Amino acid sequence: MPADKTHDTKGARRGRDESPEERADRQWAELLQELRVAQTGVQILFGFLLTVVFQPRFTELSYVDRNIYIVTVILGATTMGALVGPVSFHRLVTGRRMKEEAVIWASRLTVCGLLLLLCTMASALLLILRVALHNTFALWLVGGLVLWFVLCWFVLPAWALHASMAKD
Repeated sequence: MPADKTHDTKGARRGRDESPEERADRQWAELLQELRVAQTGVQILFGFLLTVVFQPRFTELSYVDRNIYIVTVILGATTMGALVGPVSFHRLVTGRRMKEEAVIWASRLTVCGLLLLLCTMASALLLILRVALHNTFALWLVGGLVLWFVLCWFVLPAWALHASMAKD
């Protein structure tokens, strides 16, 4: 039996028995569920960031902290753009038999959004911890948290993927 998407090179079945269209539909539904989780957190974070500038203590921030704030807001906005992008992409190509392409591009935008979210979180944490601690320990804490996010969001999935591929 020839190798295809549902069989390995030895003819053994693997994966799901679904057409490319069914696979795209399933992957799109799974991606939407993932985006719902990410978008909610990003919307709350971004909404909070937008209110900071209107707080009375904002004028007391140092020049460096104001710049960190501006970078954080810009990162938050770009994160929102990347994580809402898949919805817009899907809406604009719906009905044009492009579901597989939509899934690929939406997945890319989602990964980009996760990378931007990592940067947004690091920047927001840096600002908050600099204001709270008034010392360089904030940098070490943020560095540790960034490593934690990288481990949870990227290293563990990559490790699981590598381990799965080694089994096959």
